[in-house]
Amino acid sequence: MAQKDDGHPCGISIFFKDARLALKMDDLGVEIAKIALPAALALTADPIASLVDTAFIGQIGAIELAAVGVSIAVFNQVSRIAIFPLVSITTSFVAEEDAVSDSSHENLEMHEQTEDKKLLQHTNTKPESLDSESLVTSNQKKRIPSASSALIIGSVLGFLQAAFLIAGAKPVLGFMGIKSDSPMLQPAQQYLKLRSLGAPAVLLSLAMQGVFRGFKDTKTPLYATVAGDVTNIILDPIFMFVFGLGVSGAAIAHVMSQYLISIILFWRLIEKIELVPPTSKHLQFGRFLKNGFLLLMRVMAVTFCVTLAASMAARQGSTTMAAFQVCLQVWLATSLLADGLAVAGQAILASAFAKMDYEKVTATASRVLQLGLVLGVALAVFLGVGLQFGAKLFTKDVGVLHLISIGIPFVAATQPINALAFVFDGVNFGASDFAYAAYSMVLVAVISILLLFIASSHGFVGLWIALTVYMSLRAFAGFWRIGTRTGPWCFLKVTS
Repeated sequence: MAQKDDGHPCGISIFFKDARLALKMDDLGVEIAKIALPAALALTADPIASLVDTAFIGQIGAIELAAVGVSIAVFNQVSRIAIFPLVSITTSFVAEEDAVSDSSHENLEMHEQTEDKKLLQHTNTKPESLDSESLVTSNQKKRIPSASSALIIGSVLGFLQAAFLIAGAKPVLGFMGIKSDSPMLQPAQQYLKLRSLGAPAVLLSLAMQGVFRGFKDTKTPLYATVAGDVTNIILDPIFMFVFGLGVSGAAIAHVMSQYLISIILFWRLIEKIELVPPTSKHLQFGRFLKNGFLLLMRVMAVTFCVTLAASMAARQGSTTMAAFQVCLQVWLATSLLADGLAVAGQAILASAFAKMDYEKVTATASRVLQLGLVLGVALAVFLGVGLQFGAKLFTKDVGVLHLISIGIPFVAATQPINALAFVFDGVNFGASDFAYAAYSMVLVAVISILLLFIASSHGFVGLWIALTVYMSLRAFAGFWRIGTRTGPWCFLKVTS
């Protein structure tokens, strides 16, 4: 509902609203930081673990590095197709249900306090006798139906993903450009099949992370993820070099770490909420499927763009693929720092929209976008300098290092664009604007895919030019929705 409110900025001005306060640690700044910082660390932990895998495998040889690069790209992209819609929807739904639950709980407490005062006046009951009743109520677990739905769907999708990748490893890798006579095929198959055994744990843990994000609790997922990834880093050299398992050892270490993460998260979650709903109707599978299908369209478009780029790099040879893998992993790992802001924006906005607190909606959207731009610029400077010296950590191959040096300017310069694109995603999801997020991304993907086919003829540089345009279009799509004050942002229009 559009409301007149002089505090609401009009269209494009939301990006500049209170810009001088962007870095101020006021109430909103503290709330964003408490959610965004742990979320960013948790989100980057898995790509960092993959980077550690890449660094260890790079010591074996360029062929193994390229092979595992393709397998990681396949596993990550299939996981995104399976779980990204579920995580995004879960975060918004849980935040909305939690906000409504808190409001109802506050109203109930006020009513009970009024009744208790009346009772005291008539019976002279001691206040101490009421405290124990209040304590029992506050210790009751929350009943959030969306959480139960997310865990059921996540478990099913995890087993389906594992079955699909194990059974179809060879044809999938063939689609990625690794033919039956390629020296990359055997190590790529070994890694992909073994790592796929961890798919149920990966999808279940990500579903639970979506639940915790909805509660604005990103510390618990951080602790669990760090515990799992530290385990992965410790086990990597043991399985790979001590036991002599090579790329298979890296995959086994990663699978064990993922099951540890899911066990920790499940243990913490059952202490917080009631996982068994009163009836099957409370699971709201229809609501999940409707919005999930929209985001599935979106994530498939995103996935196809990145996977196509990796496939085209693989077709140019193991040297090009190895360099592309290193640049892509760094590009994604650092960009995911901005996704921490996106998570904070989504959780706070979903809660604010549920309460129709439009002043907080505009303030939050402005703040996370401004922080995203600041973060992007800082990452650009850091990577522009750091990668010049850090590339040798991943490989000693001269040809691969040369191509990495060519990719560094693209990886660094696109960070501000990437940061805004990620934050816009969180803003749109927080507004439950899933339809626009899906349709706009499909349009962006169509343009980007056509450009990839054209630019691939220019080799390694052409691929990175196409990816730069792709991320720029993603950021523009988010900018357009708020700037035109349409959809859930129509309240920005000042009406008489």
